[in-house]
Amino acid sequence: MGPLALPAWLQPRYRKNAYLFIYYLIQFCGHSWIFTNMTVRFFSFGKDSMVDTFYAIGLVMRLCQSISLLELLHIYVGIESNHLLPRFLQLTERIIILFVVITSQEEVQEKYVVCVLFIFWNLLDMVRYTYSMLSVIGISYAVLTWLSQTLWMPIYPLCVLAEAFAIYQSLPYFESFGTYSTKLPFDLSIYFPYVLKIYLMMLFIGMYFTYSHLYSERRDILGIFPIKKKKM
Repeated sequence: MGPLALPAWLQPRYRKNAYLFIYYLIQFCGHSWIFTNMTVRFFSFGKDSMVDTFYAIGLVMRLCQSISLLELLHIYVGIESNHLLPRFLQLTERIIILFVVITSQEEVQEKYVVCVLFIFWNLLDMVRYTYSMLSVIGISYAVLTWLSQTLWMPIYPLCVLAEAFAIYQSLPYFESFGTYSTKLPFDLSIYFPYVLKIYLMMLFIGMYFTYSHLYSERRDILGIFPIKKKKM
């Protein structure tokens, strides 16, 4: 007699899919809560709600973005099929803007650009995590597939512009308070506003690389989707 077959839920493939489904579900719930909260606050308080966006949802936003770093591990160990470098660039953009630029400067937290940036991020993530969550369990909808592969085309460049504007608005505060600027041995020093200006240029270079990758991925996915649909 051959070895007993494991129950379906104990097989590695099902454990991996269950883990990914839970991960995507948690991220979807987090970003949906943020977007809903921002929408309700805007209709309740108007433009005044934009000023304290970070104070109202900043903690949950930082939590969601911190958890998203797991995606690099997912790709590295092979449980999620994606390219590591483009995802690394996307996550790095958000981590630097959220934790280094916005969180460290209280004056920046009150800018309208923070609210705009959070709206863009959450729009993209709600669609992306919905699509990924359903894909893991074998469910696909033509409209959702098209939306997940198309919504980023106008919004991602706007995200980068908003990120660049947030950096631009933060520069006077980094210059005044000297945040992250430090002196090193041998008469060397790090002047952080210069670091941000260099990163500002790299941001647009990274955008070109990421946009090209996402466009190529969109072409491949939308190209095979009609074939899969006919087989169902």
